[in-house]
Parts: sequence; C-alpha cells; structure tokens
Amino acid sequence: MAILERDDKDSIAHLRMNAPERLNALSDEMLAALQAQIDQLKQDPSIKAVILSGAGKAFCAGHDIRQMSAGRSGEDKGRAYFQDLFARCTSVMLGLQSLPQPVIAQVHGIATAAGCQLVASCDLAVASEDCRFGVNGVNIGLFCSTPMVALSRNIPRKHAFEMLTTGEFIPASRAADLGLINRAVPADQLEQESLAMATLIASKLGAAVKVGKEAYYQQIQMPIAEAYAYTSEVIVENLMQPDTIEGMAAFIEKRSPDWEKS
Repeated sequence: MAILERDDKDSIAHLRMNAPERLNALSDEMLAALQAQIDQLKQDPSIKAVILSGAGKAFCAGHDIRQMSAGRSGEDKGRAYFQDLFARCTSVMLGLQSLPQPVIAQVHGIATAAGCQLVASCDLAVASEDCRFGVNGVNIGLFCSTPMVALSRNIPRKHAFEMLTTGEFIPASRAADLGLINRAVPADQLEQESLAMATLIASKLGAAVKVGKEAYYQQIQMPIAEAYAYTSEVIVENLMQPDTIEGMAAFIEKRSPDWEKS
C-alpha cells in the first residue's frame, strides 16, 4: 500500500497521505513521496488543481518524532541528519508553492507542528469544523522554528507568536478568522467543498493561473513600487497570449471562450 496515493480525475490530482497509523507524520518516506509527486506535477500540464488530504483520523501530526529520535546517533551524526531532514522538508514546502497548479489542503482531525506548516504552505485550505490546528513543539521543549516561517506568513504576527509559545490548539473557526484556512465546513461536506473549489479553479485558463500563482508569491515579498513594476510586466505578457485575447473577445461577444487545452 502506497504511503502517498494519487487519484487524477477531470484535471484535478488528489494526493492522499496514507499512513493513518502514524497520523500521516512527515517521515522520511512521506517527505520523499511528496517530493516525488511535486516533481511529477510540475511537468504535468493536464493537471490544473491539486487537493492534498490525509487518510485516517488526522490530516498530519507533523514530523515523525520516533524517527527523529532514532536519527540522533551521536552529536555529529544527529546534527547532519537533522540538517538534511529540514532541508528536505523545506524543499517540499517550497515545492508546493512553486507548482504551477494551486494546491488545496483538505484538512480534518488535527494539523500539528509541521502538519500545520503543511497547511500553511498550501495555496488554499478547507477544513472540517471539528479540526484543530497547533504548533505545539514547545510542549516537548522544541520550538517550531521551521513551521513558524509558513505560519507567520499566513496569520497576524501576535497570533502566530501566541500559538508558537503556548503550544495550544485553535479550532477551525478561529483558523478561518485568522486566515490560516479559507473556510471551515461540516465534516460531511469537507470533500465536496474541496472538490468544488478545485473544480472551479480547474475551469479557468491554466496558463493564466500558472502565471498568476508564480507572480503572487514573487510580488508579495517585494516593496510595493517594485511589486507594481513586476506585475505590470507580468500582466502585459499575459495580455499577449492568444488564449487571453480569445477570452477577452468572448467576454465582449457574450459567449464562452474557445480555449486551447492550456
């Protein structure tokens, strides 16, 4: 049984973390499987949206603590293992944002520590109303420094710092208010809501969404004047594309655009 399952349907790829007995922890094996799928999706123009979920009773409980403890075999070897581990984890988190397709986290149960980081690293997130989120490494003496990067870029700084220093969980309703997730829905509607969002995104011109996603993450790190200069160039290039020209003509003529598959 694969540790990460993939099911493609109607230009939507559904990735399901499949290690329920370990609460879908980001083990070495899970990180490798996620990275492999990210590498494949980058080269797959037929996929226009991605849903990421977890099997069992939780979305993701963060890093595999037992595996991390086993990696500590002497100070030097332990340090090298941990440095490599977090480099691989960072590659996955950044890889999700570098995908041309928007990625939707479909979250249930709990998303803790690096699992919460995983949610924050996805472009969008839908969670069940009974879901809880936390960066609770501090409870075992390990500050969630790397999850902090994604978390602090999703929610206001004082709320992020409170979560990091108290180790307390927040409910899905609070996560939605803070901006960590897009919406909280009844558990029996979670899959339906995630699929509806993915389907709507997949109905758009893929080339435009790809350009827009890349530009979004580039401009958000820039000073405002630099951001406007950069995005002005992006939108001019977008306007020159044949499918965009067709889309504008279709709008004026009140008809559906006749787009190529892109």
